[in-house]
Amino acid sequence: MSDGRLPVRRRWLRWTIGVIVIFLVLAVGWVAIRGIGAVNNLQEVAASSSKLKQAIGQGDLEKAASLSSRIAHHAESAHDLTSDPIWLGFGLLPWLGPNFSAVSEVAEIADDVASDALVPVLEAADSLDLASLGLSSGAIDLTPFAQIEPSLAEASATLTSAETRALGIDADATLPPLADAVREMRTTVTQAATVVGALHGASALLPSMLGAEGPRNYVLAMQNNAELRSSGGIIGAIALLHAENGRITLVQQASVPDFPALETPIPLSESTVALFEDRPGRYMQNLTSIPDFTEAGPAIAKRWQDRFGQPVDGVIAVDAVMTENLVAATGPLTFGPFTATEDSVVDLLLSEIYAAVPDPLAQDEIFSQAAGALLSAALTEADPKDLVAALSASADERRIRIWSAHEDEEAILSASSLGGALPEDDTQTHVGVLLNDTTGGKMDFYADATITTSIGTCDGEQTTQVTVTWKNDAPADAGTSLPPYVTADGFYGVPAGSTRTLVTVYGPEGATPSHIDRDGEEVGVQTALLGSRSAVQQEVLLAPGESSKITVEFQGTGAGERLTVVDHTPMVNSPETSREQLRCAS
Repeated sequence: MSDGRLPVRRRWLRWTIGVIVIFLVLAVGWVAIRGIGAVNNLQEVAASSSKLKQAIGQGDLEKAASLSSRIAHHAESAHDLTSDPIWLGFGLLPWLGPNFSAVSEVAEIADDVASDALVPVLEAADSLDLASLGLSSGAIDLTPFAQIEPSLAEASATLTSAETRALGIDADATLPPLADAVREMRTTVTQAATVVGALHGASALLPSMLGAEGPRNYVLAMQNNAELRSSGGIIGAIALLHAENGRITLVQQASVPDFPALETPIPLSESTVALFEDRPGRYMQNLTSIPDFTEAGPAIAKRWQDRFGQPVDGVIAVDAVMTENLVAATGPLTFGPFTATEDSVVDLLLSEIYAAVPDPLAQDEIFSQAAGALLSAALTEADPKDLVAALSASADERRIRIWSAHEDEEAILSASSLGGALPEDDTQTHVGVLLNDTTGGKMDFYADATITTSIGTCDGEQTTQVTVTWKNDAPADAGTSLPPYVTADGFYGVPAGSTRTLVTVYGPEGATPSHIDRDGEEVGVQTALLGSRSAVQQEVLLAPGESSKITVEFQGTGAGERLTVVDHTPMVNSPETSREQLRCAS
């Protein structure tokens, strides 16, 4: 007869299940409470980081130091709340696990950045008082740069490591709100790594490049984005700068007619010839068609040296759109009969001047005057903090490229965005779009582009799809309403008002094109290898208002990588870039 009690085995099973349930309830409660605290702390980090960026931009280092301490406190707290064994254990669970892991990794990265990068950067900023740089007299005190280099090197290494770890977080595996937060954090860390890396490069390079160890000469080439070339635009105004003991002077100005076409082209790489024949080697204005500035820079230097006989230590190429950032720092700029403001300078230089001054030689003279006036104002009138901010913004938009004839300096430059080298695929995979005008006019002021990437699998193969929509946004009557110098007036076989453009799409390193079409139809293309990248080039002719969509799918090594970014030619209006769901074209 039973006494109503459960068998010993069943009682133990019941107790075990009960203990497990209680433990899970307590564990869920534990991580919920700590999770709320961690999220609140990370929100404080995000809010304070935004204020910190503003304080640094305003040169308010006292406020920046206070915000830095606040960020460090909340980041450390978030890290502590998400690094205990229970939280880490939840990170191993299917489906929900990636969310716990992502919060933990974000908190750890924030803690490392706050403690190991913010403090050194602020110490460096405090040591380098921008107000004492001496720019008002056209010279820069180079001594502080050597003093801050070690601190910036430490901060740059921390941020580079943080960026790599941030890129490794699979945001797509997390819930939407958390995914957005991860992507925002990733963007913030990447921007910080880029800025601090550039500052570190400047601290290492500026003393020697600005003549602390002996005089230097640099060719300054201004690119006109109204006639696109791979690195920004056709070379228009060109000048020679002299740097000695931190003082920069404008020595000589020239224009494209000073560099007649060469009967024997200068040597070019096979990839450049495959895409553009020998035209960059013959014509000075086409040297910026070369996609890799480590090739274009020395070629520009050679043309100057062969023409004027002066030794050149480096080449600095900037585009006309960055004048908007510079005029914001200098204030209104007067050159020739014109006065330009931050809001009007780009339209004036790239469009209005052609109607106001029909003579191309007179245009060249005004462009030279504008370049000289802008350089003089930057060195004598701009507030140093504003000037640094303007140059930083322009560099971030890839509107500045620098090549040095000195190998140690070039090694640092070529590894940075300022060097203009073709990208390397490491923590991120790169694809790119290069744009080169063959209209012969200045119609790219009216060009518009959108670029989308899609990642996935097509026919069982990992695939990266790049789609470029290219549009001629000129007015319908452009052929008659715009000056002949802008439309080229049919001189190169393009109807006035239409545009003809070489659109080049390159893929991930090691991948090859598996499908190419334009507006849904397969067409003939040029192909070339840019290092280990396959490039596909098409010539697109568009009447005003017309657009064309080019789609290229790449498969093989490097294709289908989640972290794929787009590099592109800097335009007057930056292309809209986005990621879309893959719809296989093949």
